[in-house]
Amino acid sequence: MKVLDVINDTSNWFMQYRGSTWMNNAYLVEDAPTGPPHFYSFNGVDDDGDNGIDIYPKPDGVYELRFNVVLRKADLEADTDKLTVPSSPVIQIATALAARERGETGGTSAGELFALADNTLADAIAIDASQHPEETIWTTV
Repeated sequence: MKVLDVINDTSNWFMQYRGSTWMNNAYLVEDAPTGPPHFYSFNGVDDDGDNGIDIYPKPDGVYELRFNVVLRKADLEADTDKLTVPSSPVIQIATALAARERGETGGTSAGELFALADNTLADAIAIDASQHPEETIWTTV
């Protein structure tokens, strides 16, 4: 999961991420105040694979928090699983792998097919990245 932003929708502000050390200090070392949440941190994963989240300060009421995230698709396992990425790069790479294993396909070498697959994949990534350019910038937290 990639977090794009977290919003306290009730109080109309963006929440800020804090690391586990900061959050542990806020809750375990000091007396935690109550009020509208300003900060969040991740804390473990439950049995369903969902992230646990801590918020600070301790809520003094009911608040609607909105997590704007990108959830990656799980691995395909069953025959009924749906492919949620563009199919063309998958077909191109599969064809290139088959040509490498079995030989040329209609005069096109495996090397040429891999180059075509790489270009097709690069195009699909570029199209996706243009929709959310903020997802292509990686920062340390």
